[in-house]
Order: sequence, then C-alpha cells, then structure tokens
Amino acid sequence: MRFLCVSHHLRQQTEKTDFANYCLADFVAPKSSGKADYLGAFAVTGGLEEDALAEAYDRQHDDYNKIMVKALADRLAEAFAEYLHERVRKVIWGFAPNENLSNEELIRENYQGIRPAPGYPACPEHTEKAAIWRLLAVEEQTGMKLTESFAMWPGASVSGWYFSHPDSRYFAVAQIQRDQVEDYAARKGMSVTEVERWLAPNLGYDAD
Repeated sequence: MRFLCVSHHLRQQTEKTDFANYCLADFVAPKSSGKADYLGAFAVTGGLEEDALAEAYDRQHDDYNKIMVKALADRLAEAFAEYLHERVRKVIWGFAPNENLSNEELIRENYQGIRPAPGYPACPEHTEKAAIWRLLAVEEQTGMKLTESFAMWPGASVSGWYFSHPDSRYFAVAQIQRDQVEDYAARKGMSVTEVERWLAPNLGYDAD
C-alpha cells in the first residue's frame, strides 16, 4: 500500500477525572473497524499580491491603506476557509446536505466537524504543515509557501485538516511528557532534540 502522506498527532497527558485524554486521531475510524473514513486537508490564502500591495502603500507613506490591505487579506483567508469547510460538509463529503446555519451559528461553530490547524492547540507542532503541502501540492497549485520556520506565505493564509466525526471537537494538547515526545520523534523520523524545540511550549518536563 502506498501512502500519500502520514498525519501525526499528539494526545493529551494531563490527568483528568471527567473527560477523555483526546488526540485528533480519535476522530478517524481505525482500520480494524472495517469502516471507510476520511481525513481532509485544505490550504487557502487571501491573495499572493498582499505583500506587494501593502509595500506599495508603505512607499507612499499611506499607513491606513497598508493596514487595511493586511486586515482585508486576513479576513478573506478566514472567509475562504469557512466557505470551503461549508462546501465540504454540504456537498463534497455531503454528510450535512441540509445544513442551514446563520452567520451567528457559523461563528459559534454549530456544525458537525472541525478544521484544526497545525500550530494551534489541538495539533501544536508546526512541521505537520509540510504533510499538507505535499498532499495537496500547495506551492505548485497556489504559489503559497512555507518558510524555514514553517510560517505560511503569504501571511494571510490558513491551512489545516478536516475531521467529520459527529463527536469531533477542539481541545488543547497542553503539557506532554518525554515518553510521548520520544514516540512522536520516532514516528516522524526526527531527533528528540528537534521535536523538543518545536514543542517547547508543550513540554511538561525540563528538556535540558
């Protein structure tokens, strides 16, 4: 079997009494279940011209329009991500064809499924963006790029994963321990030191 990419995720390790210790992988059916299930990916941008246009206003000492270009590009990227997720739910995957939500309900995320982004609390490790870039051929298809620090260019860009499970939810991985860091490093083919660098805010131990 040939894999297009492998998505790696982390599990909460903080002790709880009332809730499970979540991992995003919990929201995809395991092979042993015999069920067909899916993980989606997306990458959208507010426009490759954002920086050039903002720089043009900067040269004219027009701070107002420079700020507005950046702000509008950010809003366009977020709106594109929201629209595309709605299309996935209603048409592309079609698990919610009759969904009819108001803008307020969309803002409150009153729909089935989630779209977590690498670098955010549920999947805090930024190098996972590379899997999305490979899977979707993002740079070739859109011109969007990843920097050496795995920041997205243009800055007004959004990327992430689609999960459709009815019980899928956002959560924070928070503090993890060395055993999981070592396992994650082995699965990703990275050194423990490198993983510790990327996950420094999430380490529940002294890495020195």
